[in-house]
Amino acid sequence: MIRLTEVKLPLDHEPDALRPAAAARLGLPVEAILDCVVARRGYDARRKSDIHLVYTLDVAVADEAGVLTRVPGASATPDTAYRPITHARPGTTARPVVIGAGPCGLMAALTLAEMGFRPLVLERGTIVRQRTKDTWGLWRRGVFAPESNVQFGEGGAGTFSDGKLYSGIQDKRHLGRKVLTDFVAAGAPEEILYVSKPHIGTFRLVTVVEGIRARIEALGGEYRFGTRVEGLDIDADRVLRGVILADGERIETPAVVLAIGHSARDTFGMLAEAGVHLDPKPFSVGFRIEHPQAVIDQARFGGFAGHPVLGAADYKLVHHASNGRSVYSFCMCPGGRVVAATSEAGCVATNGMSQYSRAEFNANAGIVVGIGPEDYPGDVLAGIAFQRAWERKAFELGGGTYAAPGQRVGDFLAGRASSSFGPVVPSYKPGVRPTDLSHSLPDYAIAAIREALPVFARQIPGFAMDDAVLTGVETRTSAPLRITRGRGFESLNTAGLFPAGEGAGYAGGILSAGVDGIRVAEAVGLRINEL
Repeated sequence: MIRLTEVKLPLDHEPDALRPAAAARLGLPVEAILDCVVARRGYDARRKSDIHLVYTLDVAVADEAGVLTRVPGASATPDTAYRPITHARPGTTARPVVIGAGPCGLMAALTLAEMGFRPLVLERGTIVRQRTKDTWGLWRRGVFAPESNVQFGEGGAGTFSDGKLYSGIQDKRHLGRKVLTDFVAAGAPEEILYVSKPHIGTFRLVTVVEGIRARIEALGGEYRFGTRVEGLDIDADRVLRGVILADGERIETPAVVLAIGHSARDTFGMLAEAGVHLDPKPFSVGFRIEHPQAVIDQARFGGFAGHPVLGAADYKLVHHASNGRSVYSFCMCPGGRVVAATSEAGCVATNGMSQYSRAEFNANAGIVVGIGPEDYPGDVLAGIAFQRAWERKAFELGGGTYAAPGQRVGDFLAGRASSSFGPVVPSYKPGVRPTDLSHSLPDYAIAAIREALPVFARQIPGFAMDDAVLTGVETRTSAPLRITRGRGFESLNTAGLFPAGEGAGYAGGILSAGVDGIRVAEAVGLRINEL
């Protein structure tokens, strides 16, 4: 097929307008277009008076070779099919272990299963349906389940998010396409294969996670839920021989995919004690900010705000503050809610979540400040202690009930405590307690955010509106350390251990974590075949 890019059409174009548009670009009659498939659909909103759709089309014609030589800008449609780089040898009995059933672990396990390696997936939390009940138990009743929450359980932290499925990673082998294709096969809407910023939302992600589990099990994989790994069996040559579970059971394996996510703090401690090479790394802390979604829609789309093709508007903002700190928006959730995301008792941590419809009243995003190891000196686990200290402070400021501390933006900028909220109602549950957030983060972070909000308002009118709401604290932007790996995706000093995904410091969202899981699974397959 022939690929055409930058095919522009009005927002309200007729459904049958694509073939004529393709024919016009190719200088052919419409009847010569044998097939026309949307490879990508985005929009150009740089001019609010002229927002239009921009397509990439894959077109079939009789004389493709001739057209390619004649039409400037036309190219052959790339081959994006996934082809495994290895398969299990006949008679292979060695069984890899995947620790963690988040996006990275799921894609690693699925890829291993497709290659014939029958992975064993160990997940400390519960199946996704039970996990959903437990998570809502915290949000609705303030009852915290330490092993079944936003961070722990089947589907990982991405299940309770906006379900964004796009990334800026380099992906020459189109592994991201495999992730999306596998998600569609498991029940995701087909449009994620072509819209420019695909998302699913929490409820649909639950179905996808279950579908991927069924596929893994059908291919010979096995799941064990409620199973926490508490130790590694490493020999004198620092070769991994197996894993040790919380109940004392030892599971022998030549290869472990360590896809534990960014919040498995006890596991990070176990790795440090076992001598696995770890490095501190930068992360970010801040607040969630909420506005009426209509304010964001109007700022981004003008008179086209509310158009069904455009949906709820998003944004991406960054400011380099005068104190040297970078402030930026993180995990923007159009038409969503702020959620309780702690994985430890006596702590408050926030995140954002949207459903597929993105139809709730508020928009929310993290407004976070970059920090580095110099801000939390100490051993390799010092970043965890830093996060925990501010999460405990937020728990205290929220009243000690898993309610979160919050403040109106006008009060925050003026340096005074809030006593109530206005028209913008905080969406975080179990609730938000109005207070003074200046005590909830380091002074340099507070100063940088105070400087950034008015700057952001020059890009999005209304961003610093008095009644917008800040909710604290956002601390789980990424892991505070890296489980550093070398060539072949193995740990620098522990053979057979394959750190992967966000928890290892090699991904930053659902898609990039899934892609990393595929890469690591391929490396595991190669290693097992070499044994």
